[in-house]
Amino acid sequence: MFLSVFDLYKIGIGPSSSHTMGPMTAAARFLAEIRDGDWPRPRGAVVDALRVTLHGSLAFTGVGHASDRAVILGLSGFTPDEVDPDRVDELVAGVEACGEVRPASHPAYRFRPDRDLVLDRGRPLPGHSNGLTFEALDREGAMLLRRVYYSIGGGFVVSEEELQRGNNGPAASGPAEAVVPHPFRTAAEALAMARATGLSIAGLQRENELARLPARELDRRLDAITEAMEACVGRGIRQEGMLPGGLGVRRRAKSIHDRLQADAARNVFQPLLANDWLSVFAMAVNEENACGGRVVTAPTNGAAGVVPAVLAYLRRFHPEAGRPETRLFLLTSAAIGGIIKRNASISGAEVGCQGKVGSASAMAAAGLAAVMGGTPEQVENAAEIALEHHLGMTCDPVGGLVQIPCIERNAFGAVKAVTAASLAMKGEGLHVVPLDACIETMRQTGRDMDHRYKETSLGGLAVNLPEC
Repeated sequence: MFLSVFDLYKIGIGPSSSHTMGPMTAAARFLAEIRDGDWPRPRGAVVDALRVTLHGSLAFTGVGHASDRAVILGLSGFTPDEVDPDRVDELVAGVEACGEVRPASHPAYRFRPDRDLVLDRGRPLPGHSNGLTFEALDREGAMLLRRVYYSIGGGFVVSEEELQRGNNGPAASGPAEAVVPHPFRTAAEALAMARATGLSIAGLQRENELARLPARELDRRLDAITEAMEACVGRGIRQEGMLPGGLGVRRRAKSIHDRLQADAARNVFQPLLANDWLSVFAMAVNEENACGGRVVTAPTNGAAGVVPAVLAYLRRFHPEAGRPETRLFLLTSAAIGGIIKRNASISGAEVGCQGKVGSASAMAAAGLAAVMGGTPEQVENAAEIALEHHLGMTCDPVGGLVQIPCIERNAFGAVKAVTAASLAMKGEGLHVVPLDACIETMRQTGRDMDHRYKETSLGGLAVNLPEC
């Protein structure tokens, strides 16, 4: 199964790709099923009301991750890439006040969030820890249609039937999968194809993308992803104040950025300058994400700061890098992200934060190594180094919010990515642990990890911080 760069890099809103963007997308799929699906419709029966149940991690951290608000927005007809973040409060309040959702090209449906949106903190559904059940009811409350969806990380959503068929990729609502010239599933296959064709990792990914899009459209969309990341960094370093949610976390990116700018104006030498800029760029993005702002999954919202930070670092310290280099970066990183997702997971609810920030760091390291002129073997080595040193990382968000430890964790992921690329470029790509072995280790570690440390806020910092 081919994963496009645009499957992994999706423009949406915060604070979570799996808990915010996924539920919104699932709600949109359910609306489409009500209107257009081939399901048995009793004579005279009319869908009058909707009911939604969130299961597993979505129930435990759903409020802190805005899953409840995402469902309301999705049932109101909004999608993550189109909804205005500045109108979210107004839109949600409107539904709560009138007890109805009114999606375009649908009748109004009764939906009272306080009654019809249920958080089931019991046993998760069997398919995945991020399960959602949608029900359409008639005027008497009889169920007419029921569908189960799973939000499997990075904004990807699959139905219960799709999951049973082994589809863990993009939502099946998209076009039929294109036949691609380089159908690599593993890093070893990608390296073999690179040697056979003389192409880079980015070259393999680009030719696969061109099986679906003309070159001009591909470049335009890649540039749009870069511009969205740049805009998010720019907003993040301009904003001040307290993050929502009640933890008392202040936005720090602007103050740090201002100090770095002041030091630069005075020609003050700082030996940790590169790390400082990487950190402030990553934190700027994840503070925006925590506020529900416009971000790009990279490959998830919780890890959305790593790739933009490394790209911003590249532009600051290597100003000669232009659009061709950022396209090379994104294509390379997407190839690595696709391999990780196909063979393990990018979902914190499934494998912990090693699958989120760890994957993002591996993707960024590979992209940077490619821009630095790395061979396919050096690119693979960079990704492996970055991922290896995130193995075992838990996902234990305090208060169910994507703030502690998530914001600073992105800064460290960016620093590790640059370090990994630098180490890989000092060698010839020869190393003991292949990337595929590291990915399999992450999968096994995630399988063995206690559910308390997989985005449920039932263990780790999430329970110990209030006791301090």
